Amino acid sequence: MVFQLADEWMTEVADTDYRLDDQVGYLLRLASQRHATIFQSKTINSLTPTQFSALIRISEQGTCSQNHLGRLAAMDVATIKGVVDRLRQKGLTVTAPDPNDKRRTMISLSSEGEEVVTRMKEVGREITAESLKPLTAAEQRNLVKILRKLS
Repeated sequence: MVFQLADEWMTEVADTDYRLDDQVGYLLRLASQRHATIFQSKTINSLTPTQFSALIRISEQGTCSQNHLGRLAAMDVATIKGVVDRLRQKGLTVTAPDPNDKRRTMISLSSEGEEVVTRMKEVGREITAESLKPLTAAEQRNLVKILRKLS
């Protein structure tokens, strides 16, 4: 099967044997692993990247349902439930029944959660800076732009 590829580099890659080192998924996984290692070395309160994402989204919303939080943080139902449970166990979130719908649980930050979010925002900037450190400023902007386009 022959693919028509717009980019000269991709055409060159397509004309050679399959090389794992040239595959986007593989390279994204390596970059993601590097970023995860940096994240874990700097995180506060043993937060995982998914927990941090959920905390940031709660902070942005003030209060939201678990279902809505899952959509905002790009997590499926099972994942967000586990994340919310662990954040509550860490004392970073509080839950309460929705006054308009008793079947729904609303999630907000605890005072400790607000403090952790404030501190982690600065740490998050450091994590991003270290993750992007091998790139020039222009390459950093382009990478973020490209990743947004892909996502």
